[in-house]
Amino acid sequence: MNFSSKLLEQAVDEFGRLPGIGRKTALRLVLHLLKQSDTEVSRFTKSLNNLKENIKYCSTCFNVSDEAICEICQSLKRDKSTICVVEDTRDVMAIENTNQYQGVYHVLGGLISPMDGIGPADLKIEGLIERLRNGEISEVILALSATMEGDTTIFYLYRKLKEFNVQVSTIARGIAFGGELEYVDEITLGRSIATRVPYERNVG
Repeated sequence: MNFSSKLLEQAVDEFGRLPGIGRKTALRLVLHLLKQSDTEVSRFTKSLNNLKENIKYCSTCFNVSDEAICEICQSLKRDKSTICVVEDTRDVMAIENTNQYQGVYHVLGGLISPMDGIGPADLKIEGLIERLRNGEISEVILALSATMEGDTTIFYLYRKLKEFNVQVSTIARGIAFGGELEYVDEITLGRSIATRVPYERNVG
């Protein structure tokens, strides 16, 4: 792709670093911004800077938040005895959109993946263990993607959670193997949460 401007090329390169954005899409986005007024472009860049500078991670569940403790963890309407363990914030949003779950969450920040050099110590697993030690938790739902990494993480967590007097369950597999949780439709995901099963049934 030939550029008539180094500034244009640099901007396209930066947009192209975003996940799911190819060079052609990056160019289209950059050209769109060039057509916008200075005020609109300033508002766009200011929102990104504000996000980066001021976003927080909930000290309880590690979900992204505007405050030290997120709205879900603060809510008096949520069932604090049930924790749904997810990979990242996108999964929290996906489950919340189903309106089928009223407990709280724990965001791991990734999945165990030896091929990518990601081990248990790289995730927020110890934070989950601390919540079980300190809180009155009766159930932990392992709502992770139906992938090799997801299954590896679930098995590791199950072994860690066995020492606690809690029910460990997984979402029902209405989700095809290899499927990412965030891309599952709301009805299927909602039913998978509602019809979750004890994890030990899946352990041979």
